[in-house]
Amino acid sequence: MAFQLSPGVNVSEIDLTTVIPSVATSIGAFVGPFAWGPASEITTISDEVRLTNTFGKPDSTNYEYWFSAANFLAYGNNLKVVRAINTSTSKNATANSIGALIKNTDDWNSNWSSLADGSYNGFAARYPGALGNGLIVSMADSLGWSAWSYKSNFTAQPNTSSYVFNKSGLTSNDEVHVIVIDGNGTFSGTANTVLEKYEFVSKASDAKDDSGNANYYKNVIAARSKYIHWLAHPATANLGSGTAWGTAANSSVFKSLTSNVTFALTGGVDGTIASSQITTGWDLFKNAEAVDISLCVTGGGDATIDNYVISNITESRKDCVAFISPALANVVNNSGNEATAVVNYRNTLQINSSYAVLDSGYKYQYDKYSDLYRWIPLNGDIAGLCARTDNDRDPWFSPGGLNRGVIKNVIKLAWNPTKTERDTLYNAGINPVVSFPGQGTVLFGDKTLLSKPSAFDRINVRRLFIVLEKAISRAARFSLFEFNDQFTRAQFVAIVEPFLRDVQGRRGITDFRVVCDDTNNTGQVIDSNQFVGDIYIKPARSINFIQLNFVAVRSGVSFNEVVGSF
Repeated sequence: MAFQLSPGVNVSEIDLTTVIPSVATSIGAFVGPFAWGPASEITTISDEVRLTNTFGKPDSTNYEYWFSAANFLAYGNNLKVVRAINTSTSKNATANSIGALIKNTDDWNSNWSSLADGSYNGFAARYPGALGNGLIVSMADSLGWSAWSYKSNFTAQPNTSSYVFNKSGLTSNDEVHVIVIDGNGTFSGTANTVLEKYEFVSKASDAKDDSGNANYYKNVIAARSKYIHWLAHPATANLGSGTAWGTAANSSVFKSLTSNVTFALTGGVDGTIASSQITTGWDLFKNAEAVDISLCVTGGGDATIDNYVISNITESRKDCVAFISPALANVVNNSGNEATAVVNYRNTLQINSSYAVLDSGYKYQYDKYSDLYRWIPLNGDIAGLCARTDNDRDPWFSPGGLNRGVIKNVIKLAWNPTKTERDTLYNAGINPVVSFPGQGTVLFGDKTLLSKPSAFDRINVRRLFIVLEKAISRAARFSLFEFNDQFTRAQFVAIVEPFLRDVQGRRGITDFRVVCDDTNNTGQVIDSNQFVGDIYIKPARSINFIQLNFVAVRSGVSFNEVVGSF
């Protein structure tokens, strides 16, 4: 880059400060059949409180999935969540009781934000599902204020906003109050609780409040409501003389409601969620360039879903790992047959992948929302252990063992494998989770589902290479469209080697070599507009077996005489 700082003096810059960027390694991905919340889009959740506020509480149909997500968030703070719905049968509750499928805000903007006056009686529940049934929406303007049963919730009667008055110079009657009530107590726990209220919002499409923010009631509800969507002006909104709602602030007097309007929303339907709806949700994570994820939490043991996530997400992207658990029936009330059942589950997957990790079962934990105990699959915890390991150490450390593999929120395990059973599981690539007296419940393995003996049959090695490949490939993008000459190749080596030395210093690798010269960038490679960098890595290996030899030695014998003899 060249530029002129003063007349006659040209200055040029060459940027040789490029480094290998840091990459995220602890971002979880999850798809579940929640009872509330935005559907068919990715929402980032940081903790269990936000999970509850966004997607509702666990219920008897989705608790395995719900707590899998919550358990991951007990260790990490970044989970990308997709709510799966049945697009054929799921419905939002509406004011006309028919129901309508409005999946999320983008869907509303594209398909529902410009309906004719009176459509669906004006309002719908914010999200699909039966939870929206029982929401009550009521509104009043100055004409019906005195008879409105909800007026005690507001500070004063609606009339004319200062913004509209200044625009039109008329008593335009543009203000309206809107209130949202929890009729059944579904959301608040108490029937007829006020959930939201919008006072002194305007009928004028371009209205602003005193702070300069949009004050048109449609826009205010769209931006702020957690419970309802605006669909149209109510059927009674535009009766009488004057200007219709939704016109400009400099219009004449706005029409009034002939009476206060109150709607109970009904027609909301959950819809049956099958494996196919869950896998459709996972499709949103297919594009590695659009969505950055590292740890895929699959929820309840479902071979169809597990196979799909491994084959179509982790094996396709090759920058994330799937965490799966066997089916509930394999380990709960299956006394004496658990090891065989879990191995059989592994075999039904017919997967040979270093991008997948299978644990040994379920844990018993307390559900504070329902005041009972539930069996929950462990894959959310195992993925969470990796997130915690990233935070405490680095992705190339094993998440297993007593130092980093202790699992939270465990009352008991569905099945506590014996040493013999652990050996059976481990030989099949399954990681046992074991409770040790006085030491807690521990992930006692770090294998992937790669069948052949290889460095990549260990979680830490697979995750090490994900980090190296993701980080170095991002830095390599800056070599695109440069010349394939000695300078560019030397520059590539100069940024990769310090990065690998840093990983080596942090115990991720034992040795490495970077080759990027005319031995692998031959004339044919250059003429094909390609660039080749060969990076040789010796990964650090985790200890899986310990042998301690205790040797009794006679008093008169020197240790030097016997050391190494056994």
